[in-house]
Amino acid sequence: MLSLIRVKNYAVIDEVEVEFEPGLSVMTGETGAGKSILVDALGLVLGDRADASTVRQGAERADVSAVFETPADHPALAWLREHSLDEDKSCLIRRVIGSEGRSRAFINGQPVTLQDLRALGNLLLNIHGQHAHQALREGTVQRQMLDFHGGHGALVADVAEKFDHWRTLRERLEASTQNSEDREAQLELLRFQLDELERLDLQKDELAALQSERSRLANTDRIAVGVDAALAQLYEAEMHSAHELVASARRELQHLADVDADLEPTARSVANAEIEIREVASDLARYRDRLEADPQRLEWLESRLATIAELARKHRVDDDALFDVGATLAARVAELESGNESLELLAERAQAAADDYFQLAGQLSAARAKSADSLAERVSAQLRQLGLPNGQFRVGIQPKPVERGDAHGLERIEFEVALNPGQNFGPLSKVASGGELSRISLALEVIAAGASTVPTLVFDEVDTGIGGGVAEIVGRRLHDIAADRQVLCVTHLAQVASQGDRHYRVTKLSDGTTSRTNVRALSDDERVEELSRMLGGVEITATTRAHAAEMIERAGS
Repeated sequence: MLSLIRVKNYAVIDEVEVEFEPGLSVMTGETGAGKSILVDALGLVLGDRADASTVRQGAERADVSAVFETPADHPALAWLREHSLDEDKSCLIRRVIGSEGRSRAFINGQPVTLQDLRALGNLLLNIHGQHAHQALREGTVQRQMLDFHGGHGALVADVAEKFDHWRTLRERLEASTQNSEDREAQLELLRFQLDELERLDLQKDELAALQSERSRLANTDRIAVGVDAALAQLYEAEMHSAHELVASARRELQHLADVDADLEPTARSVANAEIEIREVASDLARYRDRLEADPQRLEWLESRLATIAELARKHRVDDDALFDVGATLAARVAELESGNESLELLAERAQAAADDYFQLAGQLSAARAKSADSLAERVSAQLRQLGLPNGQFRVGIQPKPVERGDAHGLERIEFEVALNPGQNFGPLSKVASGGELSRISLALEVIAAGASTVPTLVFDEVDTGIGGGVAEIVGRRLHDIAADRQVLCVTHLAQVASQGDRHYRVTKLSDGTTSRTNVRALSDDERVEELSRMLGGVEITATTRAHAAEMIERAGS
């Protein structure tokens, strides 16, 4: 419930503070006094856009604050706790707009974003503006009102989500289909490249072996000379070969070891060295015997290594990385070759998504049809009470072609009315006059308010275009709504104002240089005077006052 609003330096308001109570509070005043400006100020604390033009002339900033009392089990308090902004059961929302156009927002003293204000504001207060009946001509608004009445919010969101998923898959499928020719061209190139590598038949670690063999064959003469020299020095020289010298040293040490046992390990080590020299010499001799020039083999090696280098350059890799390219190409070919299968899988997924969408959209269609009957019955009843005794209301539901289904469902919603005897139903946007449209709008607002859990409702001159007994009925409807929630109503009709539990008068004061707006709660006597002004105009008579007092008394009874 809104318990207080404080407005400073906003539009024509220099400083106003108003306290509110539960029930129906009405706000009246001369045209231009600033009644709707207070409603606009409330919109600011709910996250409406603001600019520098709203700051009172000569002031540095406008400052609007509102205090709400939140019931313990209300979603607004849960939202505050979730965002660590709760402070007992009270909620102070503040909005500051600088003369340069910058805006700041606070909840319980903590800075927040406008998105936060809107999220919380939607839980605390709804404003039904004086131009709401104009928006009622739009099909989008009509669809939203039907869904709100039926409580379809979650289902509508699910349908939109399913449609977005289906659309995404459908677009991917179309793009994949269009790219099929490109895929075939890629496959042709990749298959050719893979065929080259398969004909090469390069084995893992083969490159190092080829390079080693080429080096050996290219240097056969040099290797043969070197091996002969090494053998001569190690073993084959007639005098002073390594083997001969080591053997001589081994014999000497063995003799000495007979004299001194400490030399026995050294003698064994030299003997082992002698054995190793013989084995190395034997290996070198066998290697020399196998070593021979092979020009044809060398030519083959050079050709194969050149082919490897050429393909490596073609694939922009080092020679030793060419072996892995084959596996990469094979995987890419397999991936593209399975493209048709992937295309089929994508088509199946898109079809499944379409089935999910149409199934859920069908549920929404059925729910809308059921809610349409309920809404038509309730609105028609309200119209008869609001001075349209022959008024009938219905919700036209026109199925769309399947291909025209969208995030909003499979049907087009249009409100239709028949307001006179014998009149056929026609679109609300074309059949209803301004006054009739205003009453239809109010009937819908009253029904919507009854379905809402928002604790505070503000009606800003939604009674435009009506009067007399109909206006009194409008006031009673608003009073009925206020039985279990707080209602604030800005009105220019005495019949509506008389139904209020509390009455506030908005006045504009001027000193000839500047103007300012004042809001004051009226006493019982002042209330009679205000209603008399609204009924009688410039000259207020005793009869007018008696009529005003009677209206208040009748409303109270």
